[in-house]
Amino acid sequence: MDLRRWHYFAVLAEEMHFTRAAARLFVSQPSLSQQIRAFEAELGVALLDRSGPRFALTEAGRVAAVEARELLSHLDRARGVIAAAGRGDAGLLRIAYTRSAPGPLAGDLVAAYRAAFPEVELALETGWTSLNLARLAAGEIDVGFVRPPVAAPGVEVAVVGSEEVLIALPSGHALARRRGRLRREWIAAEPVVFWPRANGPGQYDAISAQVWPHGVPPIVREEPEDEQLMRAVAEGAGIAAVPEHRARGLRRRGVVLRRLADPVPVIDLGLAWRAGVVTPVVRAFVDLARG
Repeated sequence: MDLRRWHYFAVLAEEMHFTRAAARLFVSQPSLSQQIRAFEAELGVALLDRSGPRFALTEAGRVAAVEARELLSHLDRARGVIAAAGRGDAGLLRIAYTRSAPGPLAGDLVAAYRAAFPEVELALETGWTSLNLARLAAGEIDVGFVRPPVAAPGVEVAVVGSEEVLIALPSGHALARRRGRLRREWIAAEPVVFWPRANGPGQYDAISAQVWPHGVPPIVREEPEDEQLMRAVAEGAGIAAVPEHRARGLRRRGVVLRRLADPVPVIDLGLAWRAGVVTPVVRAFVDLARG
């Protein structure tokens, strides 16, 4: 059906006067009359009662007037939604955090995006670097936080921040009683609790190279993520290197956090997305992250 005729009829039903309606529509009165008759023919029912000196709406005409207003309102809303989606102002964005970075680096970025694009629906979940990269490749998420460096074909990564790496010591450890920063030679032979390298090879290697430049001492226990890692330290299994925000967020009885002497070890937080043509919502998030 011709949507223009729905619009013509809606205006005529509001004005109840052909001359005024034609003026609003910027058409001639005969043209408007012709379009209304064509609209009635299209619907197969009379919409106007023309028997008196002035026309009136038939019962079908009153229903058509209501339906025309609703149809045109829905059309306007659809245009707005489609235009917003094209600008990146609306739609769905699927984001995966990484468990090692629940602090302000990622959280503040998501909060800023939510404030700037309130009409975009966010689907948030938590994974780890290797999982987030795999889910990006599978199209299950749109963007994912990762710990660079990463090597993943078809994925782009932008560094969005960095944080210090702290050393978690059992509270009964002799080094826990020392003041100031720890020297690397003091921890060079200490047993270590670490997480599996497969979870994030880039982060694992970056931490190892900065904290233990001459090689990681014996790893006495592997834990799947930092919460269990901190528990193992509290139990006295060994020492661990943990990103600062995660370490402080998981701080527990039996664990003491210490900084290392210069050069201070740091790791980056990155945002990853599929390379190539991206949707407007992803582009807006990436632009905000880069900014």
